[in-house]
Order: sequence, then C-alpha cells, then structure tokens
Amino acid sequence: MLQVLRNATYAKLFSAQVIALLGTGLLTVALGLLAFDIAGDAAGSVLGTALTIKMVAYVGVAPLIAAIVDRLPKKAVLITADMIRLAIAMLLPFVTEAWQIYVLVFVLQSASATFTPAFQSLIPTVLPNPDEYTRALSLSRLAYDLEALLSPTIAAGLLTVISYNNLFVGTAIGFACSALLVLFSRLPARPEDDGPAMTFWQRLPAGAKVFARTPTLRFLILTNIVVAAGTAIVLVNSVVYARGVFGLGDQALALALACYGIGSLVVALNIPWLVGKLGVISTMITGATVITAGLIAAVIVTAVATASGAGWFVLLGTWVLLGMGTSLVNTPSSRLLADASTPANRNLVYTAQFALSHACFLITYPIAGWLGAVNLTGAAIALTVIAVLAGATAVIFARTRLLRTDTTLPAATVGNDR
Repeated sequence: MLQVLRNATYAKLFSAQVIALLGTGLLTVALGLLAFDIAGDAAGSVLGTALTIKMVAYVGVAPLIAAIVDRLPKKAVLITADMIRLAIAMLLPFVTEAWQIYVLVFVLQSASATFTPAFQSLIPTVLPNPDEYTRALSLSRLAYDLEALLSPTIAAGLLTVISYNNLFVGTAIGFACSALLVLFSRLPARPEDDGPAMTFWQRLPAGAKVFARTPTLRFLILTNIVVAAGTAIVLVNSVVYARGVFGLGDQALALALACYGIGSLVVALNIPWLVGKLGVISTMITGATVITAGLIAAVIVTAVATASGAGWFVLLGTWVLLGMGTSLVNTPSSRLLADASTPANRNLVYTAQFALSHACFLITYPIAGWLGAVNLTGAAIALTVIAVLAGATAVIFARTRLLRTDTTLPAATVGNDR
C-alpha cells in the first residue's frame, strides 16, 4: 500500500490531506463542545442544523463552483480554498450564538466543497494504474480513519490542559500546512485530449448526466444513502449520548468518535485484498449490510440507555461496526467514479458524487438532530428504516443489473463480481 508514496506528487498531496484532516478532526470535537456550551442538551439540534447547512453548501455550492473553476489551474483553486478555511477556523473561537456557527460553517464548508472534489479528481491522473489507484484509495481511507482515531485522542489530551476553543487554532494550522504542501507539489497539466471547451451551462450538469446514464453510479447513489444514515447517528448524536444520556465528560465524545474511526481503520487496511477477492460491487454490498446491522444495534442500545443509563461500552462497539461498514462502502467507491469518467470530465463527475452523496445527509442529519432532540430512539429507528430500504434496493439493483446482466461494465469496476 505504501509503495504509492514513491510518487513524489502523490506523496505531497497525501501529506496535505493527512494534515488538513487532523485539523478538521480537532474542529469536529471543538464544534460539538461549542454547541453543547451554547445549547446544552439541545446541542444535537444545533449540530444537526449546522451539519444540514454544511450539506446545503456541499450540494448547492459544489456543482456551481466546479463549473466555474473547472478551467482554472488546480493549484490556485486548492490553495485559495485552504486559505478561506483557515480564516474561518480562526473566527470560530469568538462565536457566542448558534446563528454565528451556522454562518461560519456555511462559508467554511463552501470552501471545502471546492477543495475536496478538485483534490480527489487529481489522484487518478497522478496514479493512472488501477491497482495503484486502489492502493491510494485505501491509503486515503486510512488517513480518514487515523484522523477519526488520532484527532479525538489528541483532542482529549489537549482538553486536559487547554479549553476547547484553542482546538480551532490546530484546525487553522492544518489548513495552512495543506496549502503549503499543495504549493510545492508539481500537479499534472490538463490533458491534451481535453476536448472542446464547454460553456458554464454545459459544465454545470455534466457530472449529473454521467450518473444518470451509468448503472454503477446509480448503484453508488443507493449506497450513499445507507452511508448517510449510519454516519448521521454518529456525527450528530455522539455528543448527546456521551454528555446527555450517559452523563460523561468531554473526553467521552472523543472516545466515541475514535471507536468509529477504529472500525473504519481495520477495514481500510484490508480493502485492496477484499476488492481483489470480492470485487468492488460485492465489497460495497457487504458494507451496506454491515451499516444496517449497526443501526439495528443502535436502536436497541438507545432504547436501553435512555431507559436505564446502561450500555456505554455496547454503544462504542456499535460505533466500531458502523465505521467498518462505512469503510467497506466508501473506500472502493471511487473506483466506480474513475471507470465512469474521462480526464476531461473527471472533476465534474467527482463533484457530482460529492454533491449527490452529501444530498443524502440533507435527509439524515435533520432526522438525527431534530427528531433526536425529541426522541433519540425514534431517530435511530427512522435512520434504520432508511438504511434498510436503500440497502435492499441496492442489492436487488446490483444483482439484476450489474453482477449478472450488465455486459458494458469495465472489468476494473466489477473485479471478481462477474
């Protein structure tokens, strides 16, 4: 897996990703504690609203910005986005009202909606070999998982000596280092076969059109829904479980998020082997099944915990399970995007996935936050129902359209599923 780091350009980009993710992890913990400081037991509602605003920025801004900047140098786009995120992170310690969180989160996540798809779409060009790209995807997922594990751990340690507001400074440092590494990277030039220049209005729907006509990407949308259901209960309600239900301290939130990262980490280390044995599609189906099982477990844990206050360690185990399922779906999914796109439209296709996948959170985050503020068990049940319906549809679609009858699917996409 680590041999892909021999590519100097990818090594710098990967380092930029890791450092920025570390800062983002500190932001996640600090934002949760800031919300609890402002709203108390209603922190889940505040976080649900903030994360819904984040998704609005991702869904509404990402395609628009991608269409605007698609012809601009990638390096300038990435660095500018990092600088905007840095500035917002430095403003967050001064927040005293919930509406201020909402405004700053919208601006910060609009910059992230510009940075992330542009960054991800570069990697298949830097590493055109499918096997190397799969290893890079696993390494990238490993970075996300280590962030989920190490950032809360680091945050927990820092919280013993500093206030949570100082964690935002770490976020700003992460974005600054990311910008510097991108600055010193030699990014690939636009391909010569870029094709005829498209107008803004042609670029805007281009990625969505690829999704509409590609069976594997329609399957990807269904698995996105399952992931959104599992992720929402973790990111929105972990602080409510830790502080409100179980009455634990700030470090408990960091531990819960770390457990989610551990589950994903275990899977990420084995993704190249799993994809080689099962294929991309079957690996993702397995992940959707694991997430659904985790949500069923979450319903049971929530019902018991709200009634008796017991079950903290069972909840941590459930978070591990949800992390495993998320990694099984998300890590190999970019193979589908790479196979379905060309160098000319790759950024737009990745942006479409960015927007469409986060559109799912516009449903699951409000359910986890707003319904969870009224009835935590009811929120867990609703998210489970969503995952079951989307997961069952994905399995049926895959077995009728992808694994048996579809003869147009590239071999690299299906792997051993045929």
